Amino acid sequence: MTLEDVARVAGVSRATVSRVVNGKRKVAPAVQETVLAAIAATGYVPNRAARSLVTRRTGMAAVVVSGSAAAPGEEADASRLLSDPFFGRVVGGFVRSLRLHDVHPVLLFADTPEAEEQIVNYQRLGNVDGTLLVSTHGDDTLPGRLADAGRPVVMFSRPARPVPVSYVDLANTDGGRLAAARLLDRGCRSPGLISGPLDVPAARDRADGFRDLAARRGHAYVPGVAGDLTFSGGEAATELLLAETPGVDGIFAGNDLMAQGALHVLRTRGRRVPEDVAVVGFDDSSVVTQTRPHLTTIRQPAEEMAATMADLLVERVESPDLPPRSVIFDPVLVARDSG
Repeated sequence: MTLEDVARVAGVSRATVSRVVNGKRKVAPAVQETVLAAIAATGYVPNRAARSLVTRRTGMAAVVVSGSAAAPGEEADASRLLSDPFFGRVVGGFVRSLRLHDVHPVLLFADTPEAEEQIVNYQRLGNVDGTLLVSTHGDDTLPGRLADAGRPVVMFSRPARPVPVSYVDLANTDGGRLAAARLLDRGCRSPGLISGPLDVPAARDRADGFRDLAARRGHAYVPGVAGDLTFSGGEAATELLLAETPGVDGIFAGNDLMAQGALHVLRTRGRRVPEDVAVVGFDDSSVVTQTRPHLTTIRQPAEEMAATMADLLVERVESPDLPPRSVIFDPVLVARDSG
């Protein structure tokens, strides 16, 4: 079936059918209903490829996860990042939100230099209308390269260096302050920190906020160890923190997975939580109810943030001349049993 067949059944021009199918111009409701009925009667299915020639849009968006490579000497494993409960929520939020805009996601991993080059070329050649980018390391050059490719880009979290892209982020510094206030309000006298990589803006901001509030409450020095935001990273950072500061009685972890690692170390060392050491995580991921005790954490609304990113991307696709925009969400303390 063709547009001409639909037009003949509906008794309207081919141009009118095209306007209804592509949603380009307003069509009288009665005429639109007639055309839609004709489409149903004829079984017409719009040809996405042909429509893209007219609209210059593909109806697809790249969902790019950058920084999923393993450590030097180890084999890259993109599934390692997606196994993180928080990033799983983010990517799932992308998929659900793009579907509402009738945009199909293409999941890509920038886990090697070759893969990164392919992704940049993929965008430059117009195979997608734009990119939703999740970057996990501070020296990532991909945001700038994608911006230079000339298609809309929206990032999860503020880029480490100034780049003309839109982004959605959390007020991470405020989240660190909430964690410090929670530990100090419950009587912790020797708070410590196991952060994410400090070259990542979100991790650095959380650590800075924690130390800032602690300083305002009289704690001039807060010992800290940087980890890699994994369970094993949380274990290693906690072991080092306890070795350096045996009397620590409160730990703020850069994310829930690291907090889970901290809880495991404390349990094996016979340190009671929260009686001996209180623990606060960050993200409010599915990990929080898997731990014993259940984890007190700082919540960031991953699904809502992902939906906002999708909206920003569609907005930029439809209006390419719009300037980059940022949307910042507020963190919330979620109190449970660990601290």
